[in-house]
Amino acid sequence: MDMEALMAQASELQSKVAAAQDKLAGMRVKGIAAGGACIVDMTGKYDILSVTINPSVVQNGVSAVEDAVLAAMRDAKQKADTLIDGVMADATAGMPLPN
Repeated sequence: MDMEALMAQASELQSKVAAAQDKLAGMRVKGIAAGGACIVDMTGKYDILSVTINPSVVQNGVSAVEDAVLAAMRDAKQKADTLIDGVMADATAGMPLPN
């Protein structure tokens, strides 16, 4: 493969990855913990948009709030990771990647 073709493929891949990142910025996931007592809304680029905490969690003390928020954030991150894997796989499908 000549250098010009390699550079063209690299440019195409860069464009597809940039488009995928833009797509991810507009996608949302919800991390849910404690049966919905805490919900974290996050983009596919890990930007946290909102945190909703049911007042019943607050009544259980600060540590219960901390635990619920942490669990919801972990759930949202896991869902975002799965979303990212799928979008990036679509963006790079058919592109020869180096070993």
